[in-house]
Amino acid sequence: MNSVRTTAGPFGSGLLGPLDQDAAALRRRVQRLLTAALIATNVIGALVVVGLAALLMPAPGMSGDLVRVTAIAVPAYVVSAVVVGTLWGTRGALRTLRWAADGRRPTDAERAASLRVPLRLTLVQAVLWGVATLLFGGLAALVQPAVVLTELLVVAFAAVVVCAIAYLFGEFSLRPYAARALAGTAPPRPPNGGVNLRMLLFWCLGTGVPVAGLVVTAVLAWVRGDVSTTKLAVSVIALGLVVLCFGLLVTVFTARAVVNPISSVRDALGRVRAGDFAVTIPVYDGTELGLLQAGFNDMAAGLAERERLRDLFGRHVGHEVAIEAMRTATELGGSVRTVSVLFVDLVGSTALAASRPPEEVVGLLNRFFAVVVDEVGRHHGLVNKFVGDAALAVFGAPAPLADHATCALAAARAITRRLAAEVPDGPAGLGVATGDAVAGNVGDPRRFEYTVIGDPVNEAARLTELAKTAPGRLLASWTAVEAASAAEAEQWKATEDVTLRGRSRPTTLAVPRPAGGA
Repeated sequence: MNSVRTTAGPFGSGLLGPLDQDAAALRRRVQRLLTAALIATNVIGALVVVGLAALLMPAPGMSGDLVRVTAIAVPAYVVSAVVVGTLWGTRGALRTLRWAADGRRPTDAERAASLRVPLRLTLVQAVLWGVATLLFGGLAALVQPAVVLTELLVVAFAAVVVCAIAYLFGEFSLRPYAARALAGTAPPRPPNGGVNLRMLLFWCLGTGVPVAGLVVTAVLAWVRGDVSTTKLAVSVIALGLVVLCFGLLVTVFTARAVVNPISSVRDALGRVRAGDFAVTIPVYDGTELGLLQAGFNDMAAGLAERERLRDLFGRHVGHEVAIEAMRTATELGGSVRTVSVLFVDLVGSTALAASRPPEEVVGLLNRFFAVVVDEVGRHHGLVNKFVGDAALAVFGAPAPLADHATCALAAARAITRRLAAEVPDGPAGLGVATGDAVAGNVGDPRRFEYTVIGDPVNEAARLTELAKTAPGRLLASWTAVEAASAAEAEQWKATEDVTLRGRSRPTTLAVPRPAGGA
């Protein structure tokens, strides 16, 4: 199967590497991404704490002692959170993904645990920042009790920011592992809403909680009554900017999380539209979007199987018959058509099979039939069947062909020339006849084939027997020549009338005129 490759990479970003990277390289890449995300989110959280604390503290603001304690506690806690988060979260996540390092398929339990790793990393951050909320609230209570409530709100708000970013980036970083976990299967159907739940959660984090922070700030200012208009305006502006920036960040990450799987399906659909049915895309999303990716892969596999069967069917019965069979109902019976029939049979095939090894005989037959199939197809005919070392070709069925006699006679002359030049060790007799025949499906509803039955088929077969001993090994009925175009008829001349075996009326034989002759 061919995987879709885009400029953004198979997982929506070049940061996540190629689809076929080895397990060790993937582990190092994901570990670096998760560690970088852990450091970045905690630093962002610390900056949010410091910035909002400076802006939202009630008059007269943070005391010197609280400032000094905060200046020491915040960096120390961030470093501790990064270390603990790396040991507890990142390494724990990679232990959950050990099956990938071992190069084996995950069990159902391991697959479910792997898809929950982003949530697990978020819970780790939630625990760490829950501790931070209690810690900084306790410090404020000891040093400056008047600002305890504000401190708790500021740290809690930063915790929401950190948890949201941690979940989004964790889910992004672990896409390659999700793709390996879901390879050859579909994600379990989300029990509680999937994308709907994700969008609701991100709305709460990106809009609901920040706006709630604005409301709480206004309420506190109103209750305390000691906040100046300027201080309140600055606080609202600061929180508003944080809301805008944080909401934009969450929206961008959420949009990418939704758009990337859809983009992979869109690109793959373009490949299918161009005729590449072997395309597949990695399934790396655990929601309905992952079901969409898996559904596309199932669809592409079904189309590839259908195309393979159609091609195989066409090779067995002819592409025209295959197209006609798919266009119409598969019913037994047929209709009378005026067609031209070309029959070609090797000369001395029994002696040939007895005197040569089977491999040589098969090779000769393949070269012989290659010429027949090529020229019949070139002249808009259908090789209806192979019978041992003979072939029956029909012109004018199943698809109507206005100049079927012209095409059949031209194909016969071309086959004769090519067999003499390309398969000199496989002489063959050829016969061409034109007339009314019944063309349709013959057999049983459980197993039937498309065939042509009637007088022109029998006549062409008898002409082929005579042609094996004729000088040019090619005979046609004069009826076929009369039905052909004037240009093609000029290439033939009548010779004699012969009553063919099994027929009551004589047939006027025609042979090709010699090149440049009369």
